[in-house]
Amino acid sequence: MRDDLQDLVDEVSRLLGAPATLEDTGFTLLAFCAQGDEVLTGLDAVRTRSILTRGSTAATRQWFRDFGIDRATGPLRTPADPVAGILTRLCLPVRHRGRLHGWLWLLDEGRTDLADPDPPGLAAALALADRAGELLAARPVPVDVGGDLRAALAADRPAADRLGARLGADTPVAVVALRPAGDGLPAGWAAPGAGAVSTVVGRQVAVLLPLPHLADDRPAVALSAAALHRLPTGSTAGVSSPRSGCGALPDQWREAVDAARVAGAVPALAPVASWAELGAWRQVVRLDGPDPAFAALLGDPVLTRTAEVWLDQAGSPQRAAAELVVHRQTLYYRLGRIAEVTGLDLADGGDRLALHLAVRAARLAARGGPRPGPGGLI
Repeated sequence: MRDDLQDLVDEVSRLLGAPATLEDTGFTLLAFCAQGDEVLTGLDAVRTRSILTRGSTAATRQWFRDFGIDRATGPLRTPADPVAGILTRLCLPVRHRGRLHGWLWLLDEGRTDLADPDPPGLAAALALADRAGELLAARPVPVDVGGDLRAALAADRPAADRLGARLGADTPVAVVALRPAGDGLPAGWAAPGAGAVSTVVGRQVAVLLPLPHLADDRPAVALSAAALHRLPTGSTAGVSSPRSGCGALPDQWREAVDAARVAGAVPALAPVASWAELGAWRQVVRLDGPDPAFAALLGDPVLTRTAEVWLDQAGSPQRAAAELVVHRQTLYYRLGRIAEVTGLDLADGGDRLALHLAVRAARLAARGGPRPGPGGLI
């Protein structure tokens, strides 16, 4: 069914030439498809769409229901709300034998062709909405398998086999780690995502999500972005590399936890980071911490910041001085002090690598929170 729903949404998106989402009556995101450049900027679009997920407030849901989406039996247009970050939408109700099971949404951003009463491809899209209704009507009642997931993340093979049997032995899956800021999960919080399995591990939430394709982790990124809307500000999420089946869940959980930790330390990767996009941070996050031999340097925030920027800029004095907003002579003076304090030869590649690892590990320790213990516990 997961593949059928994803294929269906892909086809609706193709027919109407717009990003499409499928949601059930609980405003849970079931599948989505981006269009063109939207693939590259999907996170921003997902954030906008995620106000329609189960994490939305009662007021937000009522805002849409006031336009008649619960009663609609044909296409319905809902207006934009710039203040709430809501785009203009074409809503196709998803029904089966008269019963509402959800909605297909086309995010048109005011496109004039979709604003026509009968845009090209609409009839075929409505037929697909009916097919979605049939599929959703046939969904089995979900079973709580959180206990098996928690055990499987801790390398319990029988639990992993049960999950594999439930999802399909070769089903592509990703693991998401949600890392709440502050006091943790709000009361009554629940992870969104139809077909997903979630459980609490220490102060984090693990989510196992089946994927339509092994090379496409966008549904996991979308779920992460939606989940963060109901978590405290500053929360982060990490997404593992996809795998076939449930045989590598401990490794995937570690990847997801590490990615969420890096997202907390590196603004460019926040708030949702995928293991595949971490680059050199994948080595840094696996360190126990900064090398104690660099304690004297790391105790000086100005020199530490100078070293980090200079190394991030590949040793370019011009770019480093510009980012630090200092004169180049000031930069040279600081680099001399760094060499003096550490005893390093900054012209040596090995010494530069050791320094870069130390300053990045220090940033991760300071901003990414404590390093998880066994099983991803913090």
